[in-house]
Amino acid sequence: MKTHTLSVGLIGYGMAGQFLHAPLIQATPGMQLTAVVSSEVDRVHADLPDVEVLAKAPALLARRDIDLVVIATPNETHYPLAKAALAAGKHLVIDQPFTVSLSEARLLRTQAEGAERLVSVFHNRRWDSDFLTLQALLEAGTLGRVAALESRLDRFRPTVTDRWRDHHQPGGGIWFDLGPPLLDQVRALFGMPRAILLELATVRDGAEVDDDFLCLLEYDGLRVTLQASSLVADPTPRFRVHGTRGSYVTFGLDPQEAWLKAGRIPSPGWGADPVMGRLTPAEGDGESVESREYPNLPGDWPAYYAGLAEALLHGAAPPVTLDEAMDVMTLLESGLDSYRQGRWLRLKEGNDLRRRLHAAGR
Repeated sequence: MKTHTLSVGLIGYGMAGQFLHAPLIQATPGMQLTAVVSSEVDRVHADLPDVEVLAKAPALLARRDIDLVVIATPNETHYPLAKAALAAGKHLVIDQPFTVSLSEARLLRTQAEGAERLVSVFHNRRWDSDFLTLQALLEAGTLGRVAALESRLDRFRPTVTDRWRDHHQPGGGIWFDLGPPLLDQVRALFGMPRAILLELATVRDGAEVDDDFLCLLEYDGLRVTLQASSLVADPTPRFRVHGTRGSYVTFGLDPQEAWLKAGRIPSPGWGADPVMGRLTPAEGDGESVESREYPNLPGDWPAYYAGLAEALLHGAAPPVTLDEAMDVMTLLESGLDSYRQGRWLRLKEGNDLRRRLHAAGR
């Protein structure tokens, strides 16, 4: 167990590295961003004048002063970089998705366990304002037994870009981009489903890879619908949840990503979302009452790295465990198998939701 400040090395300074990981690491007590691997030295130094910039990952991994390596690079590179980092004795954070295949994820888990190194995946949307609010409502039983949950992450990007996500390569496409946060949130609420059905589509002119998906997850007594698209201009509900005691609906995206991109740093009052959800409770006879605005709990993306520091410095449980990351990879790959076979795919690890809720006293 360490007692000193953790020295962090960041590989990649694209959108995720520059706007998400770097500022959150810098805002975390017990962590110091020491070095960044990037070919764009001037861009990194414009933001981080005191941080060393290295041209290649091996130079970072060879440094004995680096405790934690954060991988924020294209999805296809996650496995080889993580494998090399573990071989160098580093703890790891990997931007979602963990890898581009379940077999790669299993290999990394075996390697991490053998090396006794911590590996965690940056499933930051567990700390979205609206998700934390929904989680609290479910834990309080406010909606009763949930029968249906819909969750969407939509964008309006009608022009196909030259970015790697828009090309045919492992880990490209919207399923590997927006599938992981949606799947992780549902898994955090309800555990693993009994079955999955996925439909992928290419809806933009000139699109090479999937840019729209519809995913259904089957639980005992609950149907979950997950959707994402690159061609939605009109705002859609972020969450729509219906239960035996009422409904809860939210619009808009948690503001933390936009704030970080605008250069804001976490400070007191961070995460407060001014856009409230809508709660429609039901009275005892089942008749709905009028909907009312329902304030969101503050979002807290800084909690991820704060939890990681606690895990590495003081032995606490990591904010996202390796088993949880493996669950998301299982769902990602099972979804692809479902799409290729054109049918529902039953999961061996699916659970009985009613038994879980009963055990929790709900």
